[in-house]
Amino acid sequence: MTTSASTTTAPVADARALGLAHYAARGVLEHVLARHGATFQQQVALRAAVTADAPQTPDDLVTQVRGSLKADPADIRATLDELLAKQMLVADGAHLRPTDAGRELIAAVGAETAPISARIWGGIPAEDLAAAGRVLALVTERANAELAALTA
Repeated sequence: MTTSASTTTAPVADARALGLAHYAARGVLEHVLARHGATFQQQVALRAAVTADAPQTPDDLVTQVRGSLKADPADIRATLDELLAKQMLVADGAHLRPTDAGRELIAAVGAETAPISARIWGGIPAEDLAAAGRVLALVTERANAELAALTA
């Protein structure tokens, strides 16, 4: 049986495909963040503070951001200082709390990215999203284990 030249084969998921998808999506988010004068790492740290169930210490936020971004703790602390200077976070005793301005930034970025995300993710069958979610969770778990072994 012959196949037509227009027949395409689905790409195989690999590290390159994952990286390309990540950077494409991150590029969209960073474009929106730049309009608000915020960086990607600032947004990740601020989101961690905004979505926390309880007040977070600087160490709590460093741990959460490091878990997500694998960034250097000193860089994360500098990011927290930037958020304090921009009055997106405020010190409250031993804790850092998001200010109204910080909450508003996260809400504004979410509102701006929601229709873009809908266009990016829209129309992908639920079973494909479920399969991709399972694969990405497994890749994350394995990569985190490898990183832990490398840094032990």
